Amino acid sequence: QVQLVESGGGLVQAGGSLRLSCAASGYNFRSRAYAMAWFRQAPGKEREIVASIRWSQNLPYYADSVKGRFTISRDMAKNTMYLQMNSLKPGDTAIYYCAAQFVGASDYHSWGQGTQVTVSS
Repeated sequence: QVQLVESGGGLVQAGGSLRLSCAASGYNFRSRAYAMAWFRQAPGKEREIVASIRWSQNLPYYADSVKGRFTISRDMAKNTMYLQMNSLKPGDTAIYYCAAQFVGASDYHSWGQGTQVTVSS
């Protein structure tokens, strides 16, 4: 079992920046992790993937809506994933969740509680 704890959300004006963190803990996380990702869900909308990263290969993926503005990274020594969000827009307002996928799993199976990001115009 893995525990994920997000932090770093808040209120920011359009054009501003925020950095989200997701700290993972649990038995043998470092050797079991295959990928981690950031999802978001805005009111009245479905949850969508924002970015993901292959844990060992450090390969990122970005949704088209955030390419060039967001950067995903991870610190393997700290079992922590980050999302640097620049040039934020009101449309980025949502609850952001981190998720983990272990080797052998078909999808993301562990989720954090979420952190609110609000971008004012």
